[in-house]
Amino acid sequence: MTQNTPRTPPPQVWPTLRALGAYVVTDDPDAVYARASAAGAKILMEPHETDYWSRDFAAADPEGNRWSFGTYRGEPRLAG
Repeated sequence: MTQNTPRTPPPQVWPTLRALGAYVVTDDPDAVYARASAAGAKILMEPHETDYWSRDFAAADPEGNRWSFGTYRGEPRLAG
């Protein structure tokens, strides 16, 4: 029998869990892509230039989570 702890959701929650996505900022997405490809990652989107001046690619891990990597750091914050 599985014991429920704060880190383990009760069994009735598991069917509602879904895969997640994350965007990781990197200065060299092509190097990350090369490493991920060499390691056998499932590439979802090849490296490409975006219309917001970022270089991005996307991959999935074995659990189905989507990992996007790129150079976009977001909109600069205003001083204040």
